[in-house]
Amino acid sequence: MLLLTAVQSSKPDYVALAMVAVIAVIVAVMAIRKRFSTKKPVSAPVETAAPAAEKEKALAPGSAGEVKLYTVDPRTAAMLMAIVAERTGKPLNELRFISIREVE
Repeated sequence: MLLLTAVQSSKPDYVALAMVAVIAVIVAVMAIRKRFSTKKPVSAPVETAAPAAEKEKALAPGSAGEVKLYTVDPRTAAMLMAIVAERTGKPLNELRFISIREVE
């Protein structure tokens, strides 16, 4: 028969203490990483005065913005806008054209 006996040493067991210390260090490192890796709120950008070249061009008095032209040259678009203004009986500066496209 095999008899196993535990030998009791007079020295304290430091393995368990070392494991607890390693786990505590890992938890501390994780907490520090989480704290410094969180995204900080971005403050509103400071607006600076735009250079004169980049400022938006002022529209002519009475205009209603820009017109997008698709497959139409500017001369034909101007004629179409004049015809619409004539037929509706309203001045051209009171009409707003968003886009002009040729339909075949």
